[in-house]
Amino acid sequence: MENKKVLKSGEFLVDEIEATDIFIPEEFDEEQKMIAQTIRDFLDTELYPNIDQIDSPDIKLMQRILKKAGELGLMGISIPEEYGGFGQSFVTQMLAAETIGAGHSFSVAFMAHTGIGTLPIMYYGNEDQRQHYVTRLATGELLGAYCLTEPGAGSDANSGKTSATLSEDGKHYILNGQKMWITNANFADTQVVFAKIDKDRVLSAFIVERNYPGVVVNPDEHKMGIKGSSTAQIFYNDVKVPVENLIGNRGEGFRIALSILHMGRIKLGANVLGASKKAINDSVKYANERKQFGVLISTFGSIKHKLAEQVIKTFALECAIYRLSKDIDGLIEQYKASGMDKGKASVEGISHYAVEAAILKVYGSEVLDYVIDEAVQIHGGMGYSAEMAVEKGYRDSRINRIFEGTNEINRLLVVDTAMKRAMKGDFDLFGKAEALVAGIDNLTDNTVEGESYFAEKLRNIKNFKNLILIMIHGASKCFDKKLITEQEVLNNLTDMIMEVYLAEAMALRIRKMELMGLNQSDIYRKMLDVFVYDAADKIRKPAQDTVNAFADASTGAGYMRAIEILTKVAGLNVKDTRRSIADKLIGDNCYKF
Repeated sequence: MENKKVLKSGEFLVDEIEATDIFIPEEFDEEQKMIAQTIRDFLDTELYPNIDQIDSPDIKLMQRILKKAGELGLMGISIPEEYGGFGQSFVTQMLAAETIGAGHSFSVAFMAHTGIGTLPIMYYGNEDQRQHYVTRLATGELLGAYCLTEPGAGSDANSGKTSATLSEDGKHYILNGQKMWITNANFADTQVVFAKIDKDRVLSAFIVERNYPGVVVNPDEHKMGIKGSSTAQIFYNDVKVPVENLIGNRGEGFRIALSILHMGRIKLGANVLGASKKAINDSVKYANERKQFGVLISTFGSIKHKLAEQVIKTFALECAIYRLSKDIDGLIEQYKASGMDKGKASVEGISHYAVEAAILKVYGSEVLDYVIDEAVQIHGGMGYSAEMAVEKGYRDSRINRIFEGTNEINRLLVVDTAMKRAMKGDFDLFGKAEALVAGIDNLTDNTVEGESYFAEKLRNIKNFKNLILIMIHGASKCFDKKLITEQEVLNNLTDMIMEVYLAEAMALRIRKMELMGLNQSDIYRKMLDVFVYDAADKIRKPAQDTVNAFADASTGAGYMRAIEILTKVAGLNVKDTRRSIADKLIGDNCYKF
């Protein structure tokens, strides 16, 4: 088998890979396509005909549809065969997550069960726990929930007050406390609950069954969106949890929580991709039916602009998702080859890519918010009517920027985690940054006359990366250890990093498509043209803001000059280019990119 280069988390900032080293959606095999089609058929037959009733809300109906998904095997895609699942690759898991993402509140309930409600036991539980619980969670016989958040402990999860005290006979932990915003609360049979044993500084994790005496579930919250999902507070009043229900080791709960959240962030990126594609389909179909001033609104330039932007952002997100998914599969295989247990290998492989997980969570949730907002706008007054799917999509979308760690927290994680990886020696970020700053006064325009299309785009992207390294160096030198408190600066750096990661993933995918003979038109190059052209501006402004935060007019002059040089890209007629992209969407009458 051909060895492909796999970058470590955050290493994309200082290194490049070949297009042949990445995975692209055009490489899905027949089994993967069949799994996605099975999910689409399930949504069409079981979910969409009942979606209004589910959102009424009808929690019992949601529970029944989840059980049907389990009977079809959809809940066991990520679970090894020995525990009743199908043991599919991470790429396949992400394809399933993408496809299920078009399922509105059902997607939230399904992903909570199959992800955070099941995988802590799968990855960290012992063999007895896996056989007793995971085998039944994989088939939908049991439904799961994840209980971390507390009234006083949201983003700061380790500050939770829920306590566990060992009973006098040593057979049980006595659990007391309160959890809130718990998805699937009112029908979950099992709960992964985080609590501190005695006076421990960090959390431990437990499997709690709903029918244990002292478990009290409040009525469901009334929410802005995802109304069909059960979300409630849960109280634990002297709940006796068998000692054998401790997951992993004492004090390992915080690590478990973080690892599972990394996975949740990555899969949320796939979920919102599916929702975004659905919103694009709703947009173009309406634009191709609605007439104003005697013509279809899909002929209007303003509508074409919206449709093209929906497509470009969504396509870029898709490129990044499957690039990362294959990297994770590669790292998992490396861990397994070194003798690591399959469950541990999976969780370590997923957790390693914390930088990219945060990028996909933030970028993906904000892409969906953009796409669904424009979908409502394209629908005009009808978009505000509850009769239209985009109205539901608009309300359902908003939660994605909040759960799995707020976008504010995740933006801080991108830069902080990348710098910590570099300090551990995973890659030479600071050495390359030093060299770039040392030569900042000698920077010149590196445009190459007659260079090939992809050489130009990848040169632009490398320039963007070099600018980011220069900005990180300047900010680090100025603020030192206090940089973590300069959240506005970190946000600027993250916004720059996101644009680079998405642009590079997009360029590599389109290059690979052409190498495989799959790109029969220039439409994908046009999408990349617009993305890189816009990225230059999106990187330039936060870079300038960053320099102004750590330098004055005299000391910042060199940095400002570097910004102008390193964000220089060729001019582009974005009007005509976007219209070409929109015309393909309008002609297909659905997303076929």
